[in-house]
Amino acid sequence: MGLFNDRTQVNGKTGVPVWFMRQAGRYHSHYQNIKKDSDFMTMCKTPALANEITHGPIDDFNFDAAILFSDLLFPLEQLNMGLVYNPGPILDKKIETLADLDKLKVKAPATEYYNFQKEACTLLRNSLAKEKTLLGFVGAPFTLYSYATEGSHAGSLTSSKLGLYDGRFQGFLEKLMPELVENMCVQAEGGADAMCLFDTAVGELHIEDFKTYIIPALRAVTKAFKARYPEKKVIYYSKLTHMEYLREIQDDNIDVLGIDWRMNLGSALNEFGKDYYIQGNFDPSWLHLPWEHVETNLKRMWQGLQDQNVPFEKWICGLGHGVLQHTPENNVRDAVSYIHENFIY
Repeated sequence: MGLFNDRTQVNGKTGVPVWFMRQAGRYHSHYQNIKKDSDFMTMCKTPALANEITHGPIDDFNFDAAILFSDLLFPLEQLNMGLVYNPGPILDKKIETLADLDKLKVKAPATEYYNFQKEACTLLRNSLAKEKTLLGFVGAPFTLYSYATEGSHAGSLTSSKLGLYDGRFQGFLEKLMPELVENMCVQAEGGADAMCLFDTAVGELHIEDFKTYIIPALRAVTKAFKARYPEKKVIYYSKLTHMEYLREIQDDNIDVLGIDWRMNLGSALNEFGKDYYIQGNFDPSWLHLPWEHVETNLKRMWQGLQDQNVPFEKWICGLGHGVLQHTPENNVRDAVSYIHENFIY
């Protein structure tokens, strides 16, 4: 796998691998051309289309990893929450009371329901260059729960936070966890080399709630997945967390910690590099700047890491979150080229 074992060699030196979250998406003309004749749900659930969309940024920008084009909310549809996209995700049901948990019913066997992702992964693994890593992904437990509770990740997430104490979170986990593990395993069986757990909502929590409620759920998921696929890598990305949160995770089944741009990348590499790869973390907004500013910021980033004497072999370069809509394609292309040509050690 390119991200972990077969790093690019440049004139006898080693290159830092790079991929971006949401690298296949609305900013890319390749995606927009396909979307003109389809809709989001169809693109996700048609393996040939998911394969084609996933390939777009790999073929165009030469990222070192491809991430399956899909969505993390499908387990909620599988739990009969009525997911539609118009254009963003909308749920028919929310987990506002304990009684609402009784409405969660699995629609189909997991291997049957998530088979579209397995088929897409199989197409991708067979068509990608062998040195490219194929990433699958799911939502992490709290992020899926907060969406099921609030309908989005906007606002204070007060209902979600109260649900940690009134039984809704634990009740939801009882329904979700078997589905989540199976969702990961289906993608792994299809050929994904690594599984990403995306936790975009968890940084809203107090550190004590994170320790008490989130870490046990996270460890349960990673342990169950690794028991079945020990050779696959697990990536855990959390948004808006900081060093104290990451120190508490202590999960041997996690291989990579993804961090956002609010955290000092050098400090994270130096503290956690002995236990994990670190993935991230520059601001996606940088890619909206004129190229000379993007280049200056990347150059400054690299120099700062050199000054901090970080373990570059444990770094996977990327954004602190996903590529933003309307990001200039040329900046993405030039940034990946710049990283490949200059981030060598």
